[in-house]
Amino acid sequence: MKTVTILPGDGIGPEVVSATLRVLEALDIGLSFEIHDFGEAVGGVLPETVLESIRRNKVALKGPTMTPSGGGYTSVNVRLRQELELYANVRPFASMPNVRTRWSDVPLDLIVVRENTEGEYAVKEEKREGRVVATFEFTNKGCSRIAEFTFKYADRLGRKKVCVSHKANIIKLSHGMFRDAAYKAAQKYPHIACTDLIIDNYGMQLVRNPSQFDVMLHTNLFGDIFSDVCAGLVHGSLGFASGANIGDEYAVFEAVHGTAPDIAGKGVANPAALMLSSVLMLEHLGMKDAALSVRNGIMKTLEDGIVTKDVDRAAGVTTNEWTNAVITRM
Repeated sequence: MKTVTILPGDGIGPEVVSATLRVLEALDIGLSFEIHDFGEAVGGVLPETVLESIRRNKVALKGPTMTPSGGGYTSVNVRLRQELELYANVRPFASMPNVRTRWSDVPLDLIVVRENTEGEYAVKEEKREGRVVATFEFTNKGCSRIAEFTFKYADRLGRKKVCVSHKANIIKLSHGMFRDAAYKAAQKYPHIACTDLIIDNYGMQLVRNPSQFDVMLHTNLFGDIFSDVCAGLVHGSLGFASGANIGDEYAVFEAVHGTAPDIAGKGVANPAALMLSSVLMLEHLGMKDAALSVRNGIMKTLEDGIVTKDVDRAAGVTTNEWTNAVITRM
């Protein structure tokens, strides 16, 4: 039996987590769950009990958590990633049946890999006489390990291209080191093409023709921004955006979307993103048949035209109804 740490989170988090647990329980593959409060429920702190649970179980599935803007406590997501050295953030974006966007007629299959523990999010801010001085850190170790992870991951999935984004024309040393680490890692994988783009040009190229990209390697800040852009291009929203935070010892899987407090408790949240994150978790655990079963259930549900209200406000079904549909089609 494999035990998974479960962190319900804030807003719609408990609802989408509950729906996803129903799907995992329906698989009947011997998973057990250790549930811990996380986020606003514990005052925005990162409880040691949560860290202990993940270190013991090695893997966690979490709902979204709220982070105050401009003040309040610091992001528990960032602290969790840094405490557990979850340096690789992976977010796949593939076209889905009956999820219409302006690119729906062009099948897209993109993967964003984001450096997850340093860079612009390892920031220190200090007020000094009417100004704020902010510093961030890139390390050779951090740049090298995310680059090596990206090419190894791309190779395992049979991907053919990796594009690294940066702003090395302006932020020359740190972003230059990030870019150079990618080209160094690429030398071990001559069958995978490695290119780089300055981030503003990358953004233009992405919205102009997303199909030209395959695997994209970003710094922490750029990965956060452009994974949401990819979600908009491919899915039209964050409702189907799954994510994995992976380190050498531990892994935490989560939906990319936020807490959506405006619909919390109404039973209409789309649980697809977290369900797809659970697919990534099952693959990570080596449970490939179970992962395929969940993915097939989701795809068949969409193929049958059953969607939640974020996709079709008029005809969309409730969270519970959509979950039932997925389970019957797995």
